[in-house]
Amino acid sequence: MFPQRLDSPLAYDIAKAMMDGFNRHYRLFRAESARAKHRFETADWHGQQRAQRERIEFYDLRVSEAVARLEKEFKAGEQPMDVWHQVKLHYIGLLVDHHQPELAETFFNSVTTKILHRAYFQNDFIFVRPAISTEYIEPRGAPTYRPYYPKPDTLADTIEQMLDDFALLGSYADKRRDAQRVAHVILNRFHQVKLRANFQLQVLSGLFFRNKGAYVVGKIMNGFTEIAFSLPILHDSHGKFYIDAALFGEDDLQMLFSFARAYFMVDMEVPSAWVQFLRSLMPRKPRAEIYNALGLAKQGKTLFYRDFLSHLNYSSDRFRIAPGIKGMVMLVFDLPSFPFVFKVIKDFYPPQKDTTREQIKGKYLLVKQHDRVGRMADTLEYSDVGFPLDRFEPELIEEIRKFAPSQLELGDRDGNGEMEVVLKHVYIERRMIPLNIYLQEAFDTLAQPESPAHAKRAKDQLEHAVVEYGNAIKDMVAANIFPGDMLWKNFGITRGGKVVFYDYDEIEYITDCKFRKVPTPRNEEDEMSGEVWYSVGPKDVFPETFEPFLLGNDDVRAAFMAHHADLLDAAFWQHHKERIQAGQMLDVFPYEESQRFQHEGHATHF
Repeated sequence: MFPQRLDSPLAYDIAKAMMDGFNRHYRLFRAESARAKHRFETADWHGQQRAQRERIEFYDLRVSEAVARLEKEFKAGEQPMDVWHQVKLHYIGLLVDHHQPELAETFFNSVTTKILHRAYFQNDFIFVRPAISTEYIEPRGAPTYRPYYPKPDTLADTIEQMLDDFALLGSYADKRRDAQRVAHVILNRFHQVKLRANFQLQVLSGLFFRNKGAYVVGKIMNGFTEIAFSLPILHDSHGKFYIDAALFGEDDLQMLFSFARAYFMVDMEVPSAWVQFLRSLMPRKPRAEIYNALGLAKQGKTLFYRDFLSHLNYSSDRFRIAPGIKGMVMLVFDLPSFPFVFKVIKDFYPPQKDTTREQIKGKYLLVKQHDRVGRMADTLEYSDVGFPLDRFEPELIEEIRKFAPSQLELGDRDGNGEMEVVLKHVYIERRMIPLNIYLQEAFDTLAQPESPAHAKRAKDQLEHAVVEYGNAIKDMVAANIFPGDMLWKNFGITRGGKVVFYDYDEIEYITDCKFRKVPTPRNEEDEMSGEVWYSVGPKDVFPETFEPFLLGNDDVRAAFMAHHADLLDAAFWQHHKERIQAGQMLDVFPYEESQRFQHEGHATHF
């Protein structure tokens, strides 16, 4: 431990420069997030998606700027460790009364670890734990949330006032109608319950913007009952606002804030207060995922890693090769007690995989920056991750040595006597049940059902999986994504029963693909040939050829053909390619069709 002294003027200057770098970052982040309101008001949908994509890069740009400044002005990398210890102490002092202290600590870590050697990544030099509490930070500007205290007969008036308080520039198609619909649904939920003296709505003070929607997010309180709710606001075909649905409860909010959706844009002065409020709506959702959903992905990574280290301390199982069919380009492993999988890009690929490490990383970045429409899992990306060697199954170490030796380093890197596995580059995703395994469970039950009820349940499970699989592909098509490898094993089932895609190495934009019908055979020899006799370009796709790979089971075939036969038709894909090229952007809703109010002239949906 270094002495607790502050006698280096240079240390304060470095700390102040680093704080300036963070403040610049968050100022630009907030400004871009705040502009989402204008883009929504003016229906600038492509601009909204572009801003969502570009904002993801803000953090790394600001970190690089800060590193360059510290090296140029202070030769930061050459300073002794005593100075760096004082830098951290000064920085803690600058965090007092700061409104984003947890984000500023993470920024400090990002900058410091780019300057210092990894051996110095100890508690003394970075924030392994938070140094400043985020409890009870009061904003200087707008409050975090607004409370409303309606009476049953004035609830619609209150909802109108709430909508007015968001000050959207533009007009509603029928604000009174929408307010009455929402009031009716809320009162229906309490129709058998007495409304208490504390009956109120607490609503976060900013709208959540994503793609073509703006979302009111809050909770209804009545006595000891709290119900999360959200109101999606959309544009109708005349450019007027309308409330499309009323979402209630933790499950609906979990769907809205899913890890498989693009990040929200929302202007927050005290992000930790927003996260605390959102956790009261979704107590099962980790804080890391809420920070991610708000676009603060680096903070999400920090919290995830802290949770992961804590889990390692309080568990004893070992990392293993993940169950299921092994991938051709990714080596996948997991810790049975931890609900995530770890993916490492292999060094060698079979001939049919014409790709490179950089191309694969580019595909994962594409998904990170794209609208994931609830159908593509978000990934956390880490470099130089250290794991305790004794927590690895020997078979897993051998697998990494065999298929990804360039990514593996073993040794006592921190000089503490404990052997460590260091992986150079890792993707981490939430674990799901692979769709092929989910279907196999249904097949096994149908083959030998214990009872008619078991058989029916298995049949329903199978149909749900197939219908959801097709819906997932169609949602991705709406967002200009062709999954490439459409095998069942590349999709998973979430806890909420949604099918999500998670294998990105062959992903392409729909607009980059050429969708073709298989040509008519020229002669009997062509027809009988086991080889492809027609020319195939690098971006050619023949949808009718999906059938043999996907529909070998009769029950699967029946469900697929009943709901998604159009996916085997090149015309379906070509139609959507032309639609996207014409600039059309379809809605993909983060809630069910059955939850929507019916409106005349509401936006076209897929």
